[in-house]
Amino acid sequence: MSSDILGKIKPLTPGQEEMYKALTDKNYEVLGFFGPTGTGKSLFSLVYGVHCILTSEYKRFVIIKPVVDITTGEEITIAKAPTAFFEATKNYMQDVLAGIIEWNQLENLLGNKVVIADPHYLRGRTFDNAVVFIDDIQLMKPETIIEAIVRVGQNSRLIVAGDPIFQALREVQGDPAALIREVLLSEEKSRVVDLGIKDIVREGAKRGLRFLLEYKLRSRTMSDEEKKIYDIVKTKAPDADIVTVVDVIKYKQDFEISSEHVPDALVIAKQGHLGRVVGKGGERINAAEKELSKRLRAVELNLDFKELVRALHPTAWIWKHIEEVDFAGPNLQLKIYEDVIGAAVGQRGAYVRFLDAVMRKLLGIGVRIIAMERPKTKHEKKKT
Repeated sequence: MSSDILGKIKPLTPGQEEMYKALTDKNYEVLGFFGPTGTGKSLFSLVYGVHCILTSEYKRFVIIKPVVDITTGEEITIAKAPTAFFEATKNYMQDVLAGIIEWNQLENLLGNKVVIADPHYLRGRTFDNAVVFIDDIQLMKPETIIEAIVRVGQNSRLIVAGDPIFQALREVQGDPAALIREVLLSEEKSRVVDLGIKDIVREGAKRGLRFLLEYKLRSRTMSDEEKKIYDIVKTKAPDADIVTVVDVIKYKQDFEISSEHVPDALVIAKQGHLGRVVGKGGERINAAEKELSKRLRAVELNLDFKELVRALHPTAWIWKHIEEVDFAGPNLQLKIYEDVIGAAVGQRGAYVRFLDAVMRKLLGIGVRIIAMERPKTKHEKKKT
């Protein structure tokens, strides 16, 4: 059996590159991988763990993962259904590691060097000289995660993975993935890697995230004023699919936003329907604005949150200086060049607090801004 299975996986995104570097850097004793499904968290962690066994870097690879019935939401444990528990975990490993290692070769390691552990039955156990991987922590209770962590013994390495993004969009309170991420950010000899939309490599996962966003927006309860705006825009654009409308006048007043660039309400159209809402030359949305005596702006629902920020930010030109808008943990993170950070944040942070309030109303997620160094031009690089 080839021991170089780590060489079979190639990072395809910036986040995956970070994961790979973190796994191969022995300075980190604890690794936390956080992001949506389809970003490779389980793949990279499982391959690394098996690689460590095959190369004898560690004696055991311990996998701790909750098994949940997606229909009933009930957790399957060894005590309740031992066969179902082990079969579900094996299927998970087969699905993730398909094409990387032959299953019959991996099966020979199970129960000996590769250990599947039920997160409910860890008391009294110690995992020395092992790679311990705790997956899907968003489905576990914080107490269970901590119990698993304290079982990590001498000369061992811990990897935890979870999805705080879907939990945030579902407005899950006290999400374990978000809580553990916050702990690890300040933990010594730990490394947190945040993966976002840009790191999703499985198309089905992207589609699932789009569906979740659309479902969440369609099912939100609109205020009477938002319903009025919706109805009038719909009369002007009867063939357009409008997902929802959000009235932001209150937040403009709360944060003293006077910029004419900021609309009074945002109309969110289904992907492919923006032109129908706006109309040729903008006549449809202009007609709705005239009848409502409000400033409206329409955006298309997709996974490019930069367009949403562009539609709402009080500084009209700031979008040109945004390097990236993507998820980082349970929040939407804006990477903005440091030389324009004042225009991005606003006085006393008014602009970012305004964006945060609107996004929480829309999707239940917060907004954070971080400053980035602007890339050097070719001329500057040459001078250096």
